[in-house]
Amino acid sequence: MSDKPTFTEEHWREVLTPEQYYVCREKGTEAPFTGEYWDVFADGRYHCRGCGALLFESETKFDAGCGWPSFSTPADGSAIDEEFDASHGMRRTEVLCHNCGSHLGHVFPDGPAPTGLRYCINSASIKLDES
Repeated sequence: MSDKPTFTEEHWREVLTPEQYYVCREKGTEAPFTGEYWDVFADGRYHCRGCGALLFESETKFDAGCGWPSFSTPADGSAIDEEFDASHGMRRTEVLCHNCGSHLGHVFPDGPAPTGLRYCINSASIKLDES
C-alpha cells in the first residue's frame, strides 16, 4: 500500500488554475520568460504546486538564460522522480513530483558544478515559500 496521496481529477481541477493543470497534469510547458519564477531569486523553498511537497531550495537556483526557473539539484534526492520522455521528437528526462506525480519540467546535463545538472522547471508547477 502506498503512502502517497491520491487525488481525483475533480480535486486537481479545483485546486489548480487552468495553466497549472495543463502543466502539472497534462505535462504541458509554459512559454519561456513568462512564468512567475523564471527571474525570481528570493530566499526560500520551492514546493510542489499540487501537493505542497518540498522540491527545491533557493540556494540551488541559478540563471540558465533559458526563461524557466533552473536548479542544480533537488532539495532531497527522493523529492522527484525522473522518467524518459520521447515526446515532440526529442529524447529528454522528465522530472515529476515523487509525492503526487505532477509534471515539473525536465533535467539536462548542462548545469553548473558540482552536479552539472539543470533542472528546468515550470513556474506553474512550483510555489515559492519565502523565508
